[in-house]
Amino acid sequence: MNKEYHVKKNDLVMVITGKDKGKTGKVMRINKKKDRLVVEKVNMVKRHVKQSQKTKGGIMEKEGMIHVSNVMIYCEKCSKPVRVGTRILEDGKKIRFCKKCNEAVDK
Repeated sequence: MNKEYHVKKNDLVMVITGKDKGKTGKVMRINKKKDRLVVEKVNMVKRHVKQSQKTKGGIMEKEGMIHVSNVMIYCEKCSKPVRVGTRILEDGKKIRFCKKCNEAVDK
């Protein structure tokens, strides 16, 4: 069950649909079993937390999961969400690139 996605951890993505449409953020976590990911400062949900010895109780806000199909890679050169393609370099390394400006996405 080795799924391949167009996004990876630490990628800059833009939400293209839903209540947070247009927001950008960094991918923090990917759940391949559910096809979902957590994006920084996107899909904020409130959770009621009971007080314990380690944490203070109250209403905490944290990022919820969003489906992987609802985000696209954000190209900083184009300043818009783009599709990505893959290319194999001469040394055999595989990289992703922006299909609009031909700029490499992987650093």
